[in-house]
Amino acid sequence: MIEFNQKEIEFLESLEEARIATSHNDIPHVKPVSFVLIDNAIVVATDYDTRTYSNIKSNPKTGIVIDVYKSGGHKAVCVQGNSEIVNEGEEFAKFYDMFFKKFEWVQREPWKENEAPFLKIIPKNKISWGLS
Repeated sequence: MIEFNQKEIEFLESLEEARIATSHNDIPHVKPVSFVLIDNAIVVATDYDTRTYSNIKSNPKTGIVIDVYKSGGHKAVCVQGNSEIVNEGEEFAKFYDMFFKKFEWVQREPWKENEAPFLKIIPKNKISWGLS
């Protein structure tokens, strides 16, 4: 199992935005997303009618990069793994609670089980730089 070190955890917990990469018919799809780090997984909120969601249904392989760009001081964590769709149950409630606490947009536009899913990205590979 791939685990994040303390510097990576601190970096990931300090940010809100990432870029997720999925694929359909060998065509890459990349978009910005909100995320949280929970139990050594990157969790992303999405909607059922998105390209990202439909891509994950047919191909769970996912890449995500969380970074801060500063010339000469770029910091990043890049993760490759498989995504699981979580749209109900205890795990959904745990993820939702974390998103509700972290993001004002969730507080303004709340949702319930089976109204919008989370993607749980389980790391298979990771690399980070600029975090020492």
